Amino acid sequence: MPREPYYVQSLERGLAVIRAFDARHPQLTLSDVARACGLPRAAARRFLLTLTDLGYVHTDGRLFSLAPRVLELGYSYLSSLSLPEVAEAHLERLVAEVRESSSMSVLDGDDIVYVARVPTSRIMRVAINVGTRFPAYATSMGRVMLAGLPEADLEAYLARVRLEPLTERTLRTPAALRAELGQVRLQGFAVVDQELEEGLRAIAAPIRNRAGEVIGAVNVSVHAARATVDDIRDRLLPPLLAATAAIEADLRIASRRPAP
Repeated sequence: MPREPYYVQSLERGLAVIRAFDARHPQLTLSDVARACGLPRAAARRFLLTLTDLGYVHTDGRLFSLAPRVLELGYSYLSSLSLPEVAEAHLERLVAEVRESSSMSVLDGDDIVYVARVPTSRIMRVAINVGTRFPAYATSMGRVMLAGLPEADLEAYLARVRLEPLTERTLRTPAALRAELGQVRLQGFAVVDQELEEGLRAIAAPIRNRAGEVIGAVNVSVHAARATVDDIRDRLLPPLLAATAAIEADLRIASRRPAP
């Protein structure tokens, strides 16, 4: 892709080196990082040693791993975001009522990013924590946020997205996704049935700001063995909508507070 004149490629590459580490790859060799980032070994070495000097990476001389200081890179965003703080108590009450896990996420590019979570049990193969990312098209929270995009932004997303078949049930075509998002817009919630992971069903509703813009989403997720899609709509949707309405009300109050 063509880059703007101000674009700093070394910054892009440095961030790519940080993102090479994840739950599946907590420790990497120099060759691993070079391969994952598409960098020459010499360049990967310079980035890793610079990050080590800055305190963001640890190394024993052969293996590299992220240091706790890397959390600073996300903390500034989370600490300035009032949404998770406002929502936390409501998520806890929702989970206590329905006895299923609940999460909140925001849309970041083409992915959802978890900013709050109250689990009851682990029902996915992948552990979900604050900061976990999933492709928006395959998640209930992603779909309510995609449905809330301005039409031009949604069309741009549908034109570029690659719909990877995460399970046999995942929607495969932009046309099918567009039709589903149209339904989500009409009904005000989204249900995803085992499209992100086999055995996982989820229902989500949007969080809107005072201007009516969708700024996040809350879901309730269940194991497919415990609830049918009809069960989810009948049993979980009313308390979910009550929780999102309460979060929106608190956000309106928070937005009126004078700055300290």
